[in-house]
Amino acid sequence: MTSKKKIALYWCSSCGGCEESVLDLAEDILMVAEKADIVFWPIALDFKYKDVEALDDREIAVTLINGCIRMDEHEEKVRLLRKKSEVLMAHGSCAHLGGLYGLGNFFERQDLLDRSYKEVPTMNNPDGTLPQSQTMESGRELKLAGFQDRVRALNQVADVDYYIPGCPPTPELIKDAIVMTLEGRLPPKGSVLADTKALCDTCPRRDSRPEKLRIKAFKRLHQTVWDPARCFLDQGLICLGPATRGGCRGRCIQANMPCRGCFGPTDHVADQGAKSLSFLASMIDSTDEQELERIMDSIPDPAGLFYRYSLPTSMLKGKVSK
Repeated sequence: MTSKKKIALYWCSSCGGCEESVLDLAEDILMVAEKADIVFWPIALDFKYKDVEALDDREIAVTLINGCIRMDEHEEKVRLLRKKSEVLMAHGSCAHLGGLYGLGNFFERQDLLDRSYKEVPTMNNPDGTLPQSQTMESGRELKLAGFQDRVRALNQVADVDYYIPGCPPTPELIKDAIVMTLEGRLPPKGSVLADTKALCDTCPRRDSRPEKLRIKAFKRLHQTVWDPARCFLDQGLICLGPATRGGCRGRCIQANMPCRGCFGPTDHVADQGAKSLSFLASMIDSTDEQELERIMDSIPDPAGLFYRYSLPTSMLKGKVSK
């Protein structure tokens, strides 16, 4: 019988990028395999839910779950994996904060279904049929997972021990998180396993940022040609580095794109969206009411920008249900 510790991986509502980030470990996957047995990873290996149910409680050393909670099945499987795991980690922005899918909380559940299955120009659905959790087909009752009213982050459904941030996380963060767990040298429970300071602290362009930034207009990327060595904010391009946790190795910055906030807030920031709005507002170079309105109108979707990854776990949560 093997004496290796057990690990599991599962995804909820996500794009699949976090699953690919595990494959990006490349040869380090072999190192993980030497240290542990993967006992559940539905996207890659042929395990069944009954295999997890048969395990003893807390028999799995660590489970990494990516994606937000949107379907009934997600909630059911998350609760099962929490019961069977000694350590549960939120893997990626969607599990950590709610992620891009969390922007769905700005709309009612029915609005989303109507838009997707009735209103988009490419949809051919003359009867207006919508997905149902139960239906009859050839005399048999078929059941599907229900589509829940709200998007939730992992810690809004189950007790989460640690968080690996990013959309997706870097392979280095994933490897370190797994190895630290297997070797029993994890930080205090609740820690986000990345830098504690903002991205600006390690940004390769930080030396080009003026001590005092003054912005007359916000530009969108398609409206200008920007200097690849100069601070984005100093060029009037919105970069959320001041309100975002570091640890991503500046992947977007290195690709000449501004930060969009996928690593979430630092430990001392309660609401990443509010922090983003606050620091940008402090840089606007005007006291004229009409000019201030013009400058702010140059941001076409502030809610979608500032809460791109964190709406479900923010102070806003989303649209107030009727």
